[in-house]
Amino acid sequence: MFVPFHDHNSLRHIRVHYVTLSLIAANVVVFIVLQAGGAEGATAILATAFGVIPREVMGFTAPTPGLFPESITLGTYMFIHGGWLHLLGNMLFLWVFGDNVEDALGHFRFLVFYFLCGICAGLTHVALDPISGVPLVGASGAVAGVIAAYLILHPRVRVWVLVLWRIPLRLSAMWVLGSWVAMQFFAVVFPPGDNVAWWSHVGGLVVGAVLVVVLRRPGVPLCDRGLPR
Repeated sequence: MFVPFHDHNSLRHIRVHYVTLSLIAANVVVFIVLQAGGAEGATAILATAFGVIPREVMGFTAPTPGLFPESITLGTYMFIHGGWLHLLGNMLFLWVFGDNVEDALGHFRFLVFYFLCGICAGLTHVALDPISGVPLVGASGAVAGVIAAYLILHPRVRVWVLVLWRIPLRLSAMWVLGSWVAMQFFAVVFPPGDNVAWWSHVGGLVVGAVLVVVLRRPGVPLCDRGLPR
């Protein structure tokens, strides 16, 4: 398994990727303050109130009493995480790859892109498991859209990764992110029997791949066209 921690990819159109930084900060603040650092009771309450529960979204059961209608959870679920590893994994990928996608799209369009990927990821999960009563939480679907966008924009950029959490290697994004994408599709065909919402990842990937082509700045190339070999 590859764990990315740095890429050699300078920003070209913006000076500071403040939307990416704000999204990371919001997720961390929610986890530390509202979820009490991942306390089981607080996390369970927030997951039920703000997570996507498919059978409630579909109207098969009465929604859990809360401050917002059930449809709003398609936006709020992205900021609730099941634990430190869940949070850190998502935020690490967003930190490494989100800045360049924001650079290619622009601040506002990147924010729209991120939420559309997350919302469509949630809807994909609902569509494929409509009677589930388990809350869907986490930014994985939105981050999957970022990963797809980065892979389409910069497949040849070198990324520093940790292999098996301890061996540093410098590999192309095509290998690092391509292997991650392949794993998501493999998991939906051959489910490993865990609690991961693999279909939400696939939904985010597909939407991200489409939206980056539509929303990128005029003149921003795809697949590193023009980058010296």
